[in-house]
Amino acid sequence: MNDELFESFAEAASERRPLSVSELNTSVRAVLESEFSAVWVEGEVVNFVAHSSGHWYFNLKDGKASVKCVCWKGTNVRIRYRPENGNVIRVRGKVTLWETAGSYQLQVESLEPAGEGALLAAFEQIRAKLGSEGLLDQALKRPLPFFPRKVGVVTARNGAAFHDIMSVLTRRARSVSIVFAPALVQGEGSADSIRRALEALNEFALTLAPSERIDVIIVGRGGGSAEDLWAFNDEMLARAIRASAIPVISAVGHEIDNTIADEIADLRAGTPSIAAEMVAAREEDLMFTFVAAEERCAELLGRRIEDAGSDSEGLKVRLVSAVLSRLNLVKLRFANVSSRVSPATLSARVSRSASAVDLLSRGLVTSTVGGLRARSETFSVLAAKLDAMSPLKVLNRGFSITEDSNGRILRDPSEVKKGDRLKILLEKGKLDAEVV
Repeated sequence: MNDELFESFAEAASERRPLSVSELNTSVRAVLESEFSAVWVEGEVVNFVAHSSGHWYFNLKDGKASVKCVCWKGTNVRIRYRPENGNVIRVRGKVTLWETAGSYQLQVESLEPAGEGALLAAFEQIRAKLGSEGLLDQALKRPLPFFPRKVGVVTARNGAAFHDIMSVLTRRARSVSIVFAPALVQGEGSADSIRRALEALNEFALTLAPSERIDVIIVGRGGGSAEDLWAFNDEMLARAIRASAIPVISAVGHEIDNTIADEIADLRAGTPSIAAEMVAAREEDLMFTFVAAEERCAELLGRRIEDAGSDSEGLKVRLVSAVLSRLNLVKLRFANVSSRVSPATLSARVSRSASAVDLLSRGLVTSTVGGLRARSETFSVLAAKLDAMSPLKVLNRGFSITEDSNGRILRDPSEVKKGDRLKILLEKGKLDAEVV
């Protein structure tokens, strides 16, 4: 009790002067509002009335007691959940006294559903409202950029979700930079905190050069109870996600959890780690593409070398055949004239013929080797040029290529649909995959 009230009561008691009803109620009201300025109360809603003035009037009961509640129009327009009779809710407000009737009441400043039944009812209520406005239509969802270079992250600063996202991105997508916007992800004010962080990332992106702007935003948190995740069912947060100029991945809780944020976001990830893997996979896809291109270039180069080697072997055979033909011709001529020459002349002719054949053989062999060497040097130069222009140099860093079942290289995720079989070419092998 404040000093002024205490003095007023003391004075009245000393003079035995009775208080008027108004004085009593005013004094009690002051005491109540001072001692119970911010309390949380949970109970079942009964006698709910949405007055034509816009004010809400209802009672909260717990089976043993009941308290009157009022939520003024200026307050309930900011509350995205409208309670109904039978709902179990949790309200925050101050205790005050309605002086005219002499009854105390709880002046509600915020409220939220409590219990699984109430949470489900509130979820369906918000979902139906957004759906009626077309905000959940699949046609509004945007695809993830093919090669995200800058990723925004909205989650708790010290939460497991931030650690998981950072771990995946730094390990699997080293070229991706991260812009972190911390936010509360649980409790009172968390929905507004997440919404402001999301809007802040959009505003920050506008200050950057087009080539440096944020490509995608991950919004989420780790697992928890339905009440822990309730911030991600907030209507205003859902509208902020849909209004975001940057595609949003919702990564809330675990695979089995489902929130309004999941339904309205451009993409839904079962966990924060999966969201990070979605982003990292694009860099890996690009690396696969380069690896496949490298393998194709290597295969083509190998074939060219094999073909060139076959030509060289053919040239060698032809040259050897020519040498043998010349030798056989010399032998034939020697046989024809051997009977017409003396032994001395024959010996001299044989010697000269042998020398001629030897010179001829050496010349042909030298020509063959020189030709082969020249061809080999030419191929080496061509191979070096091809290797210099090959994307293999980039592919060695982990890129890949993805082909459909017909061997056609994919460049856009819209070219495939769920269930399609894909072949992913890696630096050291191949993978068969399915679009899920």
